[in-house]
Amino acid sequence: MKPFTYERATTPAEAAAAVVRQPGSRFIAGGTNLLDLMKLEIETPAHLIDVNGLKLDTIEPTPDGGLRIGALVSNTNLAADQGVRRDYGVLSRAIVAGASGQLRNKATTAGNLLQRTRCPYFYDTNQACNKRRPGSGCAAIGGYSRQLAIIGTSDACIATYPGDMAVAMRLLDATVETVQPNGAARTIPIADFHKLWGKTPHIETALTNGELITAVTLPRPLGGTHVYHKVRDRASYAYALVSVAAVIQRDGTGRVAIGGIAPKPWRVEAADHAMPQGAKAVASRLLAGAKPTHDNAFKVPLVERTLAAVLAETRAA
Repeated sequence: MKPFTYERATTPAEAAAAVVRQPGSRFIAGGTNLLDLMKLEIETPAHLIDVNGLKLDTIEPTPDGGLRIGALVSNTNLAADQGVRRDYGVLSRAIVAGASGQLRNKATTAGNLLQRTRCPYFYDTNQACNKRRPGSGCAAIGGYSRQLAIIGTSDACIATYPGDMAVAMRLLDATVETVQPNGAARTIPIADFHKLWGKTPHIETALTNGELITAVTLPRPLGGTHVYHKVRDRASYAYALVSVAAVIQRDGTGRVAIGGIAPKPWRVEAADHAMPQGAKAVASRLLAGAKPTHDNAFKVPLVERTLAAVLAETRAA
């Protein structure tokens, strides 16, 4: 690990301004992903700004009947919150499906959204990776790609976004609240927050330099049956090969988002309209334009089968 300096911020605006003031800075809260990357010298910040003292750790109702989740709310506390479990069950289920109890105790809402890919070529500094070193190439293309993306990819990168929580938040149409270095507030729809790789896979989110997440806001509850189904190689502490977040109403209508297959939580609103027609129709719309590799072509039928299992579960509920 390379040497770095450290400071504690006392306000969100101060934290955001500090990043611009000192080049090479990064925010740190739980550090569950950042510290691992620093040990491997994939991330090499010259300065860390501790945001744990910013009092962004509350969960509060909004005037329009939604929920505002502070950026520093731990994954454990968010999943266990009575209001979340009652009204946003898909979110609670998605969080509990991720990582381990120890990591969820430390991981924060904002940090979870910002976690980086677990592509093995990104983690191997001997391999070419456009996310680590723009323009160096992508060793995953033509390499072993079983866990990697089948849609939303580019000639520069086929890595996936690894998280569970964000898949549920995409389903729920959450909004990310931020503060910029000049103190101005901004809101970003979760649909626009994570970027497709395109020619710039090192640009992973819509955040600008120094912009700090302060909260995530959920709209009014959707009702219906909430399901999060995760298919992985082992029963726990593993990233999704395919995950399905869904909210299904009594009449068979609903909405769905998919994890484990793309650079961002994958939702196609047109696929929601096909819910009453069954899993095959939904999967067909979700995966239009998919470009699987030889290693991960199994994810295409796996999406359909996982959707079918989710729809069967909701009918039995």
